[in-house]
Amino acid sequence: MNTTDSLTHTDRRGFFKTTALAGGGFLLGGWLPEKAVAQEAAAATAFTPNVFIRITPQGAVTLFAKTPEIGQGVKTTLPMIVAEELEVDWEKVTVEQGAVDPRFGGQTAGGSTTIPSNYDRLRRLGAVAKTMLVTAAANNWSVPVDECTAASGVVTHDKSGRKLTYGELAEAASKLPVPDEKSVKLKNPADFKILGRRIGGVDNEKIVTGEPLFGIDQKQPGMVYATFVRCPVFAGKVKDADLDAAKKLAGVSDAFIIEGSGDHYGLLSGVAIIGDSTWSVFKAKKALKVSWDEGEHAGESSTGQEEKALAAIKGKAAKEIRRDGEIGGFPAGPQTVDAVYYYPHLAHANLEPQNCTAVYKDGKLEMWAPTQNPAGGIDGITKALKIPKESITVHITRIGGGFGRRLMGDFMVECAEIARRLDGKPVKVMWDREQDFQHDYYRSGGWHHLRGQVDEAGKISAWANHFVTYGLNNDDRPGNGADVNAGELPAGFLPNFLLERTILPSNVPLGYWRAPGSCAIAWAFQSFIDELAHAAKRDPLQFRLDLLGDDREVGPPGGRGRPYNTMRMKRALKLAAEKADWGRKMPKGSGQGIAFHYSHAGYVAVVAEVSVDAQGALKVDRLVAGVDVGQILNLSGAENQVEGSMLDGLSAAWFQEVLVSDGRVKNAGFGDYPLLRMAEAPKLEAYFYPSDFPPTGLGEPALPPTAPAVCNAIFAATGKRVRKLPLVKENLSRA
Repeated sequence: MNTTDSLTHTDRRGFFKTTALAGGGFLLGGWLPEKAVAQEAAAATAFTPNVFIRITPQGAVTLFAKTPEIGQGVKTTLPMIVAEELEVDWEKVTVEQGAVDPRFGGQTAGGSTTIPSNYDRLRRLGAVAKTMLVTAAANNWSVPVDECTAASGVVTHDKSGRKLTYGELAEAASKLPVPDEKSVKLKNPADFKILGRRIGGVDNEKIVTGEPLFGIDQKQPGMVYATFVRCPVFAGKVKDADLDAAKKLAGVSDAFIIEGSGDHYGLLSGVAIIGDSTWSVFKAKKALKVSWDEGEHAGESSTGQEEKALAAIKGKAAKEIRRDGEIGGFPAGPQTVDAVYYYPHLAHANLEPQNCTAVYKDGKLEMWAPTQNPAGGIDGITKALKIPKESITVHITRIGGGFGRRLMGDFMVECAEIARRLDGKPVKVMWDREQDFQHDYYRSGGWHHLRGQVDEAGKISAWANHFVTYGLNNDDRPGNGADVNAGELPAGFLPNFLLERTILPSNVPLGYWRAPGSCAIAWAFQSFIDELAHAAKRDPLQFRLDLLGDDREVGPPGGRGRPYNTMRMKRALKLAAEKADWGRKMPKGSGQGIAFHYSHAGYVAVVAEVSVDAQGALKVDRLVAGVDVGQILNLSGAENQVEGSMLDGLSAAWFQEVLVSDGRVKNAGFGDYPLLRMAEAPKLEAYFYPSDFPPTGLGEPALPPTAPAVCNAIFAATGKRVRKLPLVKENLSRA
């Protein structure tokens, strides 16, 4: 695969190269190396039937990836879709990251939506380009179009054997009318040559050789560095700061207060420090003396919120969300289970801290941002700073970890304001690790008071859930990612079902964490289903298959998205169970657990195998996933996403929680917020059910069932039921 830029490695580090879009690019600073100038000239006469494709008369094929790359593989997979229908050799394609451009359509990376929302259209755009090239060849030879075929970047007249390359046809094709996307014929998936293969990431070589791809790598001529010091209590404001003392420090050129709006999701109040290096501004941050107005929420704490939640569970729920059938009392007995499940706030813990580079000049703002949501960042800047959208240009960099954190544009807004104050001078704003932990948009914690009953046939007859979650301060709605869908399984699968909700006011800003909502509720619900299976004295696998029932479509959950296909979930369960040899006899202190979840249109079941010694030391030995997400477009990428999701889910459940005290995060660093280490990682296996269903995203569906599978395996090994996370705080010594 050729992904080499037009510049040499040495030249890349010396100047900024913009991304060329349809019809060529633009020149910054009036200078480009000779090789790049030649490419610009070729691009001016290129065949560009749409914003995703450029073919030069020299035969160079460039495909543009529209969506931010955060490790989920879309910079590779999206161009693969185009290349398949375009009929070009993948190894001869160059892939470039597209800048923000309305011609691409939506450019947000989140919710495992990129593949399903672009698959059909990108196939058609590739087919449109191929159709035009074939038509150009047919016109050249004065033969019918249906006598010509395209393959490997060459059009052949089947009867005469005459051939023309795409490069030779580029100019003629560019003069043809662009056909309607819906009119072109698509390939039979059975004939795919690129899709379904194992293909490595297009940036792999650049990453391991240190190419400056990420936001943190960006440099501009004359650039200065900045950091922004916020109040440790969320949305607190600056009362006073000793700016003169900060300015006297070596390497510091300026410091100033930004008043901010007090909006958790807008421009916050703080102190900007400007200097000649990241090191200089970080040192000044530690030395800066600031007097803060911490506001009315400085007393909030994790322990205080837990006391309120447990008190709420004992009382009447604030709101009934859904009621099916008859829900009466749940009399004590072997066929009734009453349990409270708790999961904590989580941080995103990106390897690359938040950062952004910008220059503001003559009323125009240009940014280089590791953002999952460029349009949202632009909207935030326009709202907070009144800079018109048409005056903002955003270049998307590669992202060193997003997981939903970079859907929020706060770091872009603060960078834009600092750049505006430094009119004409490029600035890179950097966060240190402590800032990244203290000023996240966290995965919401929550409590589920679950009551369930099984009948004489060993099936669930009733289910009630009093859900206690968080809302922002006086808002009576759940915070971002903090709610439960009213159609979430087992809703719609049981005759008697009740969901009630109470909201705790909180000053902690909430956001979307990998597999929002599902990442937490799957653990509670699938663990509780396991409890009911044991109450019924039934095999947990068969109990789940019976719960899903006959092959049918239910929903869609909450009235949005695709319906829940029970056939697909059951076959994912059976696939995971088969590959894990479910039900085999395990050694003493070892156990298997199983769980499933429908998340982001993906059907995934996970079997976990764990061992726990007599003292309670946990070892997760094996995780086996059965997956049905439709057609697999890149097998390497698919395995990467499933395995990474399982590791992420395991790491969070085992070790992680955000602790709030005095209104602020107390464990702000990897030392106090551990992540899974390589020595703790289990054997991972991902199996995909061969499916003709359209492809869905894979960045999230395998995460939700991982934690409950592990906890159910712990019960099988020890007889102890885990109802509170993280696992590291639980006593797992055998009962």
